[in-house]
Amino acid sequence: MTASSLTDWLLDSDPALRWQVERDLAGEPERVWQATRARVAAEGFGARLLAHQDADGQWAGGAYFPADFSSELFDAEGQPWTATTWSLNALREWGVPPSALGDTADRLAANSRWEYDDLPYWGGEVDACINAFTLANGAWLGVDVTPVAEWFVARQLPDGGWNCEWVEGSTRSSFHSTLNSLVGILEWENTTGGADALRDARHAGEEYLLTRNLFRRLSTGEPVGDWVTRFRYPLRWSYNVLRGCDYFRAVCLAEERGPDPRMAEAIEMIRAAEQPDGTWVQAGRHPGRMWFEIDVPAGESSKWLTFYARRVLDWWDSRSPSS
Repeated sequence: MTASSLTDWLLDSDPALRWQVERDLAGEPERVWQATRARVAAEGFGARLLAHQDADGQWAGGAYFPADFSSELFDAEGQPWTATTWSLNALREWGVPPSALGDTADRLAANSRWEYDDLPYWGGEVDACINAFTLANGAWLGVDVTPVAEWFVARQLPDGGWNCEWVEGSTRSSFHSTLNSLVGILEWENTTGGADALRDARHAGEEYLLTRNLFRRLSTGEPVGDWVTRFRYPLRWSYNVLRGCDYFRAVCLAEERGPDPRMAEAIEMIRAAEQPDGTWVQAGRHPGRMWFEIDVPAGESSKWLTFYARRVLDWWDSRSPSS
């Protein structure tokens, strides 16, 4: 596809994606993409997901897992993605305004408890990824989640990152946990203005990834796994270099700084995955129950992944030191 036909293909999408294409790739004025963004809560994916919300403010009757979750269900189907946290993540990522959720934050405070130790929803729990999602979603919905933000300072590991398995004794950080933590922290900072201690923790977490070129083991220099180039949508919790580079794009724009040259190899891994027609292919979504399908099956060209990849490469090519 030509650049213009590729953009036209991406624009022919649900409003949840279209407004982001208009803003970040098509260069439309704010009035245009804001008008499209305003449609997300009323039609398409956003409206469909809002319609599944329970009267008590939750989705599927649970905080992280649906009310009918069981280990047998997990073994048969994989992680279910229908519960409250995953639904809030999607609505936030799609650009739904907090006003569209009404008093959801208050209803969750009153009715939702974590599956871990029956802890209150907006207080978070012990898992770094879950707390990162809570931090981002709380900031979005106007909840004071400062104690959750402070948790990340207290639970940062000596190597600079985070690991959801710290409670089981892990002392080495995880790419997955560290990226999810960074995304949540940045969302909170962008909304609240942040705090110096957490900003310092975020910078150390970024250094954890950059020191490893976003995909290497520090000990051997080898890739941490083949999953670093397994690009999937919906994003969920897993790490890959596309998600990593998209985070660094966001934080560099927020802090008005240029790309770090240590990202260069990861950028070229994204570039190498581009298909001859200018698209990126879905590696296959995470297994597990969903409310409805959002992207194409494995092996097909994904509009979501193509958008993220094109956005990252356009930013890198226009802002990197070597450009």
